[in-house]
Amino acid sequence: VQLQASGGGLVQAGDSLRLSCAASGRTFSSDTMGWFRQAPGKEREFVAAISSTGVNKVYARSGTGRFAISIDNAKKTVYLQMNSLKPEDTAVYYCATGPRWRYARLSAGYDTWGQGTLVTVSS
Repeated sequence: VQLQASGGGLVQAGDSLRLSCAASGRTFSSDTMGWFRQAPGKEREFVAAISSTGVNKVYARSGTGRFAISIDNAKKTVYLQMNSLKPEDTAVYYCATGPRWRYARLSAGYDTWGQGTLVTVSS
């Protein structure tokens, strides 16, 4: 499977963005889909994850109440709706897929990564 992330851009604090992650190749049938981000000079961190059925979702504390992850299996696409963006949300956002929900918060639990999309939030 290959993942293509898109939707990043330059926005002002308080604005919204929706990131998309389109998958090609095999389906999501048994996978966990996740979003991570990496700010300059910082380690990659977990943002949100969703099970392939869309039933299970988990968020990092930083995005709880502001971010929403969703999945469209017909389109093989996972979305990350980000509202009330803050300057500290500035980062390259990566989508990834992995086989086990129990490792959803861990980057090591994912075996396929997209190329990343840059989100810049100005104050």
